[in-house]
Amino acid sequence: MNLTLGTFLGPYEILAPIGAGGMGEVYKARDTRLNRTVAIKVLSAHVDNPKARERFDREAHTVSSLNHPNICALYDIGNQEGVMYLVMEYLEGETLADRLAQGPLAVEKVFEYGMQIADALDQAHRQGVIHRDLKPGNVIITKSGAKLLDFGLATTVRRPDVSDTSQVPAHTTTIVGTCQYMAPELFEGKEADARSDIFAFGAMLYEMATGRRAFQGKTHAGIIASILEQEPPPISSVQLIMPPALTHLVQTCLAKDPDERRQTVHDVLLELKWMAQGSQTEVVVPNLTRRASRTRRVGIAAGGLVAVTLALGWLYYRRPAEEPRMVKMSVLAPEKATFVAGSLPAISSDGRKLAFSARTEGRNQLWVRDLDSLVARALPGTEDASDPFWSPDGRAIAFFAVGKLKKVELAGGPPVLLCDALQGRGGTWGPNGIVFAPNTSGPLYRISPDGGSAAPVTRLDQSREEISHRWPWWLPDGRHFLYTGRSTDPGKNAIYVADTESSEQRRILTVSSNAAYAPPGFLLFVRERTLLAQSFDARRMQLSGEPFPVAEPVDLITGNVQGSFSVSQNGTVAYYSGGAGLNSQITWFDRSGNPVGNIGPPGSYITTAISPDGKTLAADRLDPQTGTYDLWLYDLARSTGSRFTTDPRHDDHPVWSPDGTRIVFSSDRKGHYDLYQKSVNSGEKDEVLFESPFPKFASDWSRDGRFIVYYQQDPQTKLDIWLLPASGNPGSQKAVPWLQTQFNESWAKVSPDGRWMAYTCDETGASEVYVQSFPTPGGKWKVSVDGGSRPVWSRDGKELFYIGTERKLMVASVKAGSRFATLTPRPLFATRLGSARLFDVSPDGQRFLLINPVEESATPPMTVVVNWNAGIHRP
Repeated sequence: MNLTLGTFLGPYEILAPIGAGGMGEVYKARDTRLNRTVAIKVLSAHVDNPKARERFDREAHTVSSLNHPNICALYDIGNQEGVMYLVMEYLEGETLADRLAQGPLAVEKVFEYGMQIADALDQAHRQGVIHRDLKPGNVIITKSGAKLLDFGLATTVRRPDVSDTSQVPAHTTTIVGTCQYMAPELFEGKEADARSDIFAFGAMLYEMATGRRAFQGKTHAGIIASILEQEPPPISSVQLIMPPALTHLVQTCLAKDPDERRQTVHDVLLELKWMAQGSQTEVVVPNLTRRASRTRRVGIAAGGLVAVTLALGWLYYRRPAEEPRMVKMSVLAPEKATFVAGSLPAISSDGRKLAFSARTEGRNQLWVRDLDSLVARALPGTEDASDPFWSPDGRAIAFFAVGKLKKVELAGGPPVLLCDALQGRGGTWGPNGIVFAPNTSGPLYRISPDGGSAAPVTRLDQSREEISHRWPWWLPDGRHFLYTGRSTDPGKNAIYVADTESSEQRRILTVSSNAAYAPPGFLLFVRERTLLAQSFDARRMQLSGEPFPVAEPVDLITGNVQGSFSVSQNGTVAYYSGGAGLNSQITWFDRSGNPVGNIGPPGSYITTAISPDGKTLAADRLDPQTGTYDLWLYDLARSTGSRFTTDPRHDDHPVWSPDGTRIVFSSDRKGHYDLYQKSVNSGEKDEVLFESPFPKFASDWSRDGRFIVYYQQDPQTKLDIWLLPASGNPGSQKAVPWLQTQFNESWAKVSPDGRWMAYTCDETGASEVYVQSFPTPGGKWKVSVDGGSRPVWSRDGKELFYIGTERKLMVASVKAGSRFATLTPRPLFATRLGSARLFDVSPDGQRFLLINPVEESATPPMTVVVNWNAGIHRP
């Protein structure tokens, strides 16, 4: 927010803005009670979210625990009408970064400021506080000396009984800090401890003494590679007047292995104090107060040494540029979060930012991490986001969520709706608009980044039995783009190039994967879980040479013809391996919300369906090796399970027959979702029950056995509810629409007495639960209040459960009588059920099977490869 002159926050009058950073804005203010000048830090509106507030609050508590003359003091903390602010000591001066922009410091200032910063850092470490973002920009140089500030990324560790805190790791799962000053182990996903701060302090000392950064690179990727693999030139070779002991101290602070560094900052402080006594500086610095002849001799010697140093420096900078090296590092999910299975990561074209979907507290959200700091922040309003892709300038991200295509500006503001996209399958944003796949079937569409009408930009080729175009990627000319054509015959899946002007579609490569173009001329794709690259002429649209491996293993979701990778335009690639997002557990909860038992192993699930006799659970579970769902049956008494379907395509949304002998489910074995059935006990093979061009998902089976209920995705009418007669030969039945409107209708459940159908519809602009008569629709009663979805009847029909706002499990008591009526719904307990995840109720109505996030489960990290094409000759 912008605070104008004269604005009051509590007793503090705003006088003038001072500056702004990634988290907050800082203002000069007057404390009207004590008539003193203070600095006020306000949480920026564009990052005002629970995570940011937690970090802001952490900074306040951290600084309040520290009392040191070289740490910026905290006076007060406040919250006015939702605006959080910190009141801090007002410091007049310049940042150490601003001072170093003018050149290196004098020897005495290196020691003076170095000792003050080290003393402040030592005090923090003794209190169990790791700074984690130590850099010249977080030090203010005042008339009284250096002041350390900005503990927004600090973490607190349990204080040990002894003063050495270096062996107590910070309990964090995120890599934080500023790139140029981050220790190597942080890029490997290891936890920060006191030795990480010591590395950053060593890098600062080097910069203070030489006027140049210890680790340099033209890009963030280059800087990271420098930190991981290179050693900076010795201080004494860059600045002659600096004592050799300082060179040795800094070199040990900058050791790649944390165990080889100074182990406490107190040891560093003691060594700085010893050097500052002056015994070391006389070795090199000539004493100009001595006899003239002595001065001349020392001056000549020193001059010769300077000449040699300059010559060595000239040779150093004249060396041929080293061939860039490929560097691989792991990136962990944000704290208490897991990467979302099946959602692609996205690197901005300039390689500076990484976007991804992560799940925390049962909710998917879009996150962005700047690669110069590797600090992820959640983007407000992006709940349920998946498959993000960047604008060409890197200022905005488009993504799919709740059946829509949206975009969000990184500078702030709520997401903007672009158009409907019921089940998005990838998009690409270029100078000529956004090309995207709105559904699991059908062609690609193009839309303006400002929204409006979307128009088809490809056409399906029936001769190739195509059912879907997906995963587009713009080529450099802004006219052509890559995409994947999916066929009912997997052997015909291929990558194509489309021309937006002529509508020409040219096959490039037969493979079941998405593809991406990377300069100076490579096509990247996944085959058998190996990310491959092959030379590609983007003007002639031709491949040449043989593909070569870039990384393995890489997640490949065969059912979606989707490899989980992204590539920038300057040599960085990110990918998932090992199955991201296997982070949920099917759990029993009682009516008070207490967990009372788990069923099956942790994994990624969509549906829980309890058999009519209450003894068996049918669930769809993700196979991390194939990236597709299979049906499993679990004995609810013993919690043991067995695999029920084995097809390599998706099998999901199981529904039990009323007698418990058969299961109907949805599968995309022929390229689009059809209905299949399989006997539970006879060992018969599963068979096609009903197929049509549109995707359909099994929802229920009426208690009298007459109808199978499913909802179908239609490009014209969105999601509709259909009925399929259960009698007759499989494949011969004729389905009829039960409810087909311009809105989305789904998740339909027939009441136990067969008189009513409960379902979800978004006709008001938000999902709500409705009930109509069954089997012929009529009347309409809105059950939910302020939002609801995924209704489930109790077995006696006396209660209707659903998921309400804030994911609360709601219950509405059904009144007896000839007309349908319910009492006002009431909440039972707050769940952590993810979007599109289904629950079920025990036969007695006293327990609920929910797919519950397991946040503490280890999610495989994302892998980032810098200079993936190092050593490869330009095609």
